[in-house]
Amino acid sequence: MTFRPLHDRILVRRIEAEEKTAGGIIIPDTAKEKPMEGEVIAAGPGGRDDKGQVQPLDVKVGDRILFGKWSGTEIRLDGEDLLIMKESDVMGIIEAAASLKKAA
Repeated sequence: MTFRPLHDRILVRRIEAEEKTAGGIIIPDTAKEKPMEGEVIAAGPGGRDDKGQVQPLDVKVGDRILFGKWSGTEIRLDGEDLLIMKESDVMGIIEAAASLKKAA
C-alpha cells in the first residue's frame, strides 16, 4: 500500500535506539523510551501561505530528523508502526557529517 501525506505533513519511521548501553547493560523493552529520531519516508507537497502559494517543505524523503517526544500521530501501515506529523513538529535534520566521530 502506498501513502501520500497531504499539505505540510510527513510520514516518519522511528529509528530504534541501541538495546545495549556502552557498559554492556541490556535495556529491556519496558524500560526503553520511544526514540525521538526518525527517517522521512513520505512527504506532502507543502503548506499554503496567505496568498495561496504552496511553500515547499524543508525536509525531504530520506532525511534523518529529530522530533519531540510526543510529536505526531502513531499509525500502523502494512504491519509497520509509523508516525504522521506536521513539518513544524520537526526540530531539525541530522546531517551525515555531524554523525561522524573524530578520531582521537
